[in-house]
Amino acid sequence: MKIQINTFTPTQYLALKKYTEILRLKNYSENTVTVYRNWFSIFLKKFPNQKPSTITKEQILEFLMRYKGAGIWSATGQNQLINSIKFFYEKVLNRPTEVYDLPRAKKPFQLPTIFAEEEIKKIIEATENKKHRTMICLAYAGGLRVSEIVNLKLKDIDSKRMVITLRQGKGKKDRQVMLSEKLLILLRAYFKEYKPFVWLFEGAKNVQYSTRSVQEVIQQAKKKAGINKRGSIHTLRHSFATHLLEGGTDLLSIKALLGHNSLRTTMIYTHVSKKHLSKIQSPLDKLI
Repeated sequence: MKIQINTFTPTQYLALKKYTEILRLKNYSENTVTVYRNWFSIFLKKFPNQKPSTITKEQILEFLMRYKGAGIWSATGQNQLINSIKFFYEKVLNRPTEVYDLPRAKKPFQLPTIFAEEEIKKIIEATENKKHRTMICLAYAGGLRVSEIVNLKLKDIDSKRMVITLRQGKGKKDRQVMLSEKLLILLRAYFKEYKPFVWLFEGAKNVQYSTRSVQEVIQQAKKKAGINKRGSIHTLRHSFATHLLEGGTDLLSIKALLGHNSLRTTMIYTHVSKKHLSKIQSPLDKLI
């Protein structure tokens, strides 16, 4: 979604400008600013002849029902849209929260895709480029998000304490994960060859690597390894957590390593871990 400024009325443009300013003043991440602003712009375009401040709750609900019925957005998209609308009326116009208590979509319960340890080994071995192999190993070794991979700087790797510091990740929080000894060997070899300047992973002219480029790396590696299972760089994060759980690491430690706010979020890995399922015998095995 990309905003076309020239399609807004002067009043809408001013509202969107103020909206963006307040988001930044409240120290929201640039990614969140972009997401909120884009969703709010979609909302504004449906009321071209009306000042944003005069749009009623009834009109908002009608708008949400119309587009929910069209099946255009996922539950996540619908909830992001609602968040963007509520932000304008509650934070920009300072109206009471209860007035804009809009119904949210219930998200379907979906289990994350997990790569087996053997699949990850094949992916790593199929990646000949040293920079790309280091990226993949880093994602799996510490359970990093793709945004955390591209935002890592050289100073964030502490080989003395064997920790990696992830600064201002999701939710504007710092956290640390362990630095694998084998990953450190890879990092040293990578640094010797590529000599990054500021960012751990840089493109041409020392420009910070993009998240899209990292996603392309894992897809190419999967293809070379003959792995047809769906999955992105984030699947390595899910695999990291699941394999730790299967190896005996407690949920609280995994929660801290992943940077989750709630233990409930971390508990999803209990549903995909083979640790508990492997102890249960299928009734078919008793018959045949």
